Amino acid sequence: MRFTLLDRVIAVEPGKSITAIKTLTLSEEYLADHFPHFPVMPGVLMLEAMTQAAAWTIRLGEDFAHSVVVLRSAKNVKYGDFVEPGRVLTVTAEVLSQDESTTKVKASGTVSSAGGERTSLTARLVLERYNLADRQPHGDAVDARVRAEMRKMWAVLHPAGRSGGAPRRMVYGSAAGPLTPANLPVAAAATAAR
Repeated sequence: MRFTLLDRVIAVEPGKSITAIKTLTLSEEYLADHFPHFPVMPGVLMLEAMTQAAAWTIRLGEDFAHSVVVLRSAKNVKYGDFVEPGRVLTVTAEVLSQDESTTKVKASGTVSSAGGERTSLTARLVLERYNLADRQPHGDAVDARVRAEMRKMWAVLHPAGRSGGAPRRMVYGSAAGPLTPANLPVAAAATAAR
């Protein structure tokens, strides 16, 4: 299962820094267990949101050269305030240094409230990046597929990066438009007619 813990990237300087947001909603399944009478975002998921944000600035800085960007270590992790449903976690990550396979990042998460911004998490992260083709035979096809999926996900997370800046209209169905009995594939049309 892949958790996408960012809703929108609001500012990015590729390879240098990024600011993203996560709006916590009560409909997120893990909140039923964490905790039933006091639902809050688990600390490990806040850390994952910071890792995902840092990974985006790395990917963009090298034009998606590596298919895999993962957390290698987290140091000086300090938790502050809770993130409750209805609150927005703002995550920032700044690249401190980088070599051929690792990137060191300073990251933080804040929550807005009536009293102003409160820090919910700070950490120093080390992310590792690589291609599957470097570690296993025939990994290049998977690398290409992962890169393509990451580019699609980036277009969703940062719609301002699209030409014209306007979010694109999503229409599900075929190239002929929304699915109707008239443009369903033959097998699906036969099933729909039943």
